[in-house]
Amino acid sequence: MIDPKQLYERSKAGPFLIAGPCVLESLELALEVAESLADIARREQIPVIFKSSFDKANRSSLESFRGPGLERGMEWLATIKERTGLPVVTDIHEPRQAATVAQVADVIQIPAFLCRQTDLLLAAGETGRIVNIKKGQFVAPWDLLPAAAKVRSTGNSLIWLTERGNSFGYNNLVVDFRSFPLLGQSGHPVIFDATHSVQLPGGKGHASDGQREFVPVLTRAAVAAGCNGLFLEVHPRPDQALCDGPNSWPLDKLPALLGDLLRIWRLDHEC
Repeated sequence: MIDPKQLYERSKAGPFLIAGPCVLESLELALEVAESLADIARREQIPVIFKSSFDKANRSSLESFRGPGLERGMEWLATIKERTGLPVVTDIHEPRQAATVAQVADVIQIPAFLCRQTDLLLAAGETGRIVNIKKGQFVAPWDLLPAAAKVRSTGNSLIWLTERGNSFGYNNLVVDFRSFPLLGQSGHPVIFDATHSVQLPGGKGHASDGQREFVPVLTRAAVAAGCNGLFLEVHPRPDQALCDGPNSWPLDKLPALLGDLLRIWRLDHEC
């Protein structure tokens, strides 16, 4: 298990990347993505955390693919860690999942829709892992600070806060870049989830749509606005992805995008 305190301290300095397919579609596909991410981590000398979900419990339709489930999902994530050396993050939806997930995951993620669920936050905090709280589309930046306080009440201050856009009318999201300094007042690292920010929730009626063409401009703005880390759902074949394909970034285009973002980050920190 990777030392969560060391990973957390490194994340405070930035930059770092969380990336992977939205959901664990197969072990083979997850390894394909993770191995590419491990190459990027070595080449760019930045922390990269592999992200994928074992269960997408909030899909738009009952017929939508949800993932392999808890037991098999943890087996796959453990294999990915062993073969690539990358830390992993996955989300939980129920407090009872926290202890099991913590046996494998280095970071436990709280989904945006559940960011105020006290029992879930406490269970995640009690694991001692880093807890990544995604800001709900329905809350102001300062409303996420009490959620962080719930986790800290367990004695765990290893917390990341993630901006992922706010509901703006029906089937649309907008990013308020004031969120980054406001969330940063907490003293915890702030992450920008670019691919969920370009999602069009429920935009297809039976599923969400997305506008991945806006990922570059939003990520550049977020880095300039002071985020510590970036969250990107990536897929080798986004148009064939079983979840969040329209807003996922193509895996083969990730190195060029990340190179641009690192240049902005380094320029900003040289000033």
